[in-house]
Amino acid sequence: MSDIPVPPQHRGHILVIDDEADIRESLEFLLTGEGFRVDLAFRAVEGLEKLARSSYDLILLDLMMPDLTGIETLAEIRKKDTNTPVVLITAYGSIEVAVEALKAGANDYFSKPWDNDKLIIEIDRMIAQARLLQENVELKRALKQRYSYANIIGKSERMLKLLDMVAQVAPSRANILLTGEAGSGRELLAKSIHANSPRSDRPFIAVNTGSMPSDILESAFHTGRKSYLELAHQGTLFIDEVTALTADMQAAILRAIQEREFLSPATGEIMPLDIRVCAATTADLRKAVEEGKFREDLYYRLNVVNLVLPSLRDRKEDIPLLIDHFATAYSRENNKLLAASGRSLLHFDTEALQILMDHAWPGNVRELENVVERAVVLSSEPEVNASLLPEHLLQAGGVRIRKDDSEALPADASLYEIVADFERKVIIDNLERTNWSQTEAAESLRIPLSTLNQKIKRLAINVKKR
Repeated sequence: MSDIPVPPQHRGHILVIDDEADIRESLEFLLTGEGFRVDLAFRAVEGLEKLARSSYDLILLDLMMPDLTGIETLAEIRKKDTNTPVVLITAYGSIEVAVEALKAGANDYFSKPWDNDKLIIEIDRMIAQARLLQENVELKRALKQRYSYANIIGKSERMLKLLDMVAQVAPSRANILLTGEAGSGRELLAKSIHANSPRSDRPFIAVNTGSMPSDILESAFHTGRKSYLELAHQGTLFIDEVTALTADMQAAILRAIQEREFLSPATGEIMPLDIRVCAATTADLRKAVEEGKFREDLYYRLNVVNLVLPSLRDRKEDIPLLIDHFATAYSRENNKLLAASGRSLLHFDTEALQILMDHAWPGNVRELENVVERAVVLSSEPEVNASLLPEHLLQAGGVRIRKDDSEALPADASLYEIVADFERKVIIDNLERTNWSQTEAAESLRIPLSTLNQKIKRLAINVKKR
């Protein structure tokens, strides 16, 4: 045992239920000396009342008490709490007592008198194990929440219809074909389906065929130590860009789905297999079948339910919701522009938001996420104007900035272009008055130096050397 006491909040909170004052005092002295926080109860009923008011990391429970026996008390505890470790303390060290205690839900038992060192070691072990199990439960809960339907952002009619269908198919065994453009969120939707299915506690194995050389992919399906099929047993196998599968891989997946078995590369034996396949593609899979590039029988096995993810340009009413979602996520990640509520303070001004709403979004949600992350990283103040938008976004929207002072803005210039041109003139005037000192110009304009530097870059201002 360590000579340096561990802070109570780190070592554990223990409840001792024992009717013998000497035992209670002895345990209290031992445990507090080892850095544990200890509560005492001299009767079973008192102990149960304390349990109703507080949570504990471990319970030390006497077997024989005047009001309830330790076994009866344990039964009452386990009606409401199946996780907290309980150790029975008994004067009788018989095997029969140990078996009865363990059957009733005890984690261990100690006979009086006990060995202090062994008792502390076992207490530490059981508390650590219980905490690990709790962390595992919380991690699974967090993962399930991360991929719940609430995290698929959208209130547009197309997204609501999609989510209604997802709610119907997620609990089933049906294989699913996800179609939609790159960046539309096909893998996120597949994870949400898995998280809301009876397989949620089983593996979700994602195979991105587009990012893997065919020989490595072939090996992963046929000759690896554990194939993708074996890894996904009782869970979900997500195959992105399913059209890239070779004929042999298509045959292996068809057999796994149809016969519910696979050839184990490790043993060479036929093994039973239970998987659900979520296949995704940006291509026309029916056309691939007609061209002989994809097996027709596998196509029908995969296309039990076809979920079509709309492109972002087809659900633009969801853009403000997505911006808010990504802004909060990246503000938290970068620890900036955060309100006390934990939400992001970042918002796009009217002109910048209009540019975002008008954009065609060829990269879909993934492209929008990139734009919002960029704004969070570069912004020095909550309001984001068009100067912080990527150049390609402005060019795609036909936004032009006069980069040569000898040129005039075109007659059909937009309001943004006119404002940007005026802003450019004002900044150049201030830079000239301060002998091209950006620090002094920023002070004169009453804006942060970082903001001025961003505007200089965005407006293509050529800063002259002093």
